[in-house]
Amino acid sequence: MAADPIVTTLDATTQGRYVTRPPESEGPHPLLLGFHGYGENAEVHLRQLERIPGAERWLLVAVQALHWFYGRNHQQVVASWMTKLGREQAVADNLRYVEQVVTDVRARYATSDMVVYSGFSQGASMAYRAASGTGHPAAGLVILGGDLPPELRDRASLGLPPTLVGRGSRDEWFTQAKHDTDVALLASWGVTVEALVFDGGHEWTDAFRDAAGRHLDACR
Repeated sequence: MAADPIVTTLDATTQGRYVTRPPESEGPHPLLLGFHGYGENAEVHLRQLERIPGAERWLLVAVQALHWFYGRNHQQVVASWMTKLGREQAVADNLRYVEQVVTDVRARYATSDMVVYSGFSQGASMAYRAASGTGHPAAGLVILGGDLPPELRDRASLGLPPTLVGRGSRDEWFTQAKHDTDVALLASWGVTVEALVFDGGHEWTDAFRDAAGRHLDACR
């Protein structure tokens, strides 16, 4: 009988990318930094951030996940934040990457001390992680269609900022039960949390963008 295979992991270097849309006015500007969903890319997420009311007053940054692949049409390059394989190391790698992005953005642009993280779907977990573990404190969180990652649930508190948690009423992935569980857990930690259920599916809608705009205004 053959012996079990031996699995060895190695650190490797890969390239990351982010896309910005600076305001037309002079800085310093608050920073709205977003994380896209599975199978999307930074440009897709940036277009959604741009449609948030009042976003023109923010320096918008959409971060692309490190794991790139071709989408279903085999033309567009999309990305994923991680899989279950090597998950713990991937979380650590992603946190270092996000910290590097924020540091680089602040070196290139005139920014204030204020940063708000936004995440959609798989990117929602990244927004939670960024707000709790990158060393760049957040003034707010905008969460859409995604839940708290499991490694953060067992902590007594994450010191999270005011948080908007939204889901579409027909979202079959981020269910009402998941939404309610996260909202209750955040509230138990003392987080100021706004829960929004809007008419829609697993998607951005004008109703959610309006709520996100109000949330950003309150952060300022």
